[in-house]
Amino acid sequence: MISDWAFLGWSDGRILLGRGPFEACASAPGEGVAFYRNDFGLGVAEPWLVPASVEWLTHAEAAEAFPPSTPEVDWGELEATHFAEVFQEVSGAIRRGTFEKTVPVVVEEGRLLSGAINGLAGVAMGGESPLVAYGMRKGDAGFVGQSPEYLLRVHGRDLRTMALAGTARAEERDVLAVDEKEIREHEFVAQALVSKLGDLGELERGARGIMALGPIVHFHTPITVTLDREEEIDSLIKRLHPTPALGPLPRTAETMAALLGWRRRLGAPAEFGAPFGAVVDGDFQGIVSIRGLWWEGDRVSLPAGCGVIEPSRLVNEWRELRLKRSAVKARFGFVESAL
Repeated sequence: MISDWAFLGWSDGRILLGRGPFEACASAPGEGVAFYRNDFGLGVAEPWLVPASVEWLTHAEAAEAFPPSTPEVDWGELEATHFAEVFQEVSGAIRRGTFEKTVPVVVEEGRLLSGAINGLAGVAMGGESPLVAYGMRKGDAGFVGQSPEYLLRVHGRDLRTMALAGTARAEERDVLAVDEKEIREHEFVAQALVSKLGDLGELERGARGIMALGPIVHFHTPITVTLDREEEIDSLIKRLHPTPALGPLPRTAETMAALLGWRRRLGAPAEFGAPFGAVVDGDFQGIVSIRGLWWEGDRVSLPAGCGVIEPSRLVNEWRELRLKRSAVKARFGFVESAL
């Protein structure tokens, strides 16, 4: 029987690996290691999972423990019909003033034909900065990914987060830099984070730059806060998640309910875009669960989201979704090129 596991790339370059069984807790332990796994709506009552054993792995040790390999998956055709329906509903809600921005999701489905799913964990662990390896397996279900976006890094009173929004192909980097729609979408996210964190301490917003991730690029803005006092990790997660990079703006009970409804209709995995992280003796690092693969039995899912604001157009968003899915496939070895 294959044991349950969870892993997360740490900021020092090592990989934190926990092996099950896991003990579920409602809050983070004061010392030791616990992983944080929740759904997008933060509906899990006991999201903290204490592993039976913990290892710190170098990339070489990770490759030995989880030999990287790509299983054979029969990917199905993805129709645009259901996404188009949701996109029109989202656009209508934006015109009515209910939203300024929200993020619908599409999911490409496949069936595992042969190969070991654990090999995908090995592939994920081979990612390099700024990508962060993450994943969890419980029984015959789980997820793995390489996320470019961290939600929180907290060490004592030092808090770090980031705005990551605005997407283009790598060869369109110069165009992205002056694209008013993409800049506007990014500013929604950055300004929302500043607003959420400004009352916690001394905040510094870095300059907007461009993060290069192979075939795609994103706008990126680092944000740091020197906290006036130490804060509970659960409270910080609830304060920030979801940022407008994956969630609605404004974030209210009504807009969250609408987004969760659209996600269910489009078949998004519950954890896609949710926080996933770990606490080690009080230090927390957590990513946004994107750029990954989900599986249950022999069913494999590849979700991707796109930020929709008033100037968004269906054909452009559909292309962006394809670009993101193709990049994930390329990183996990399913295709030779993401383009």
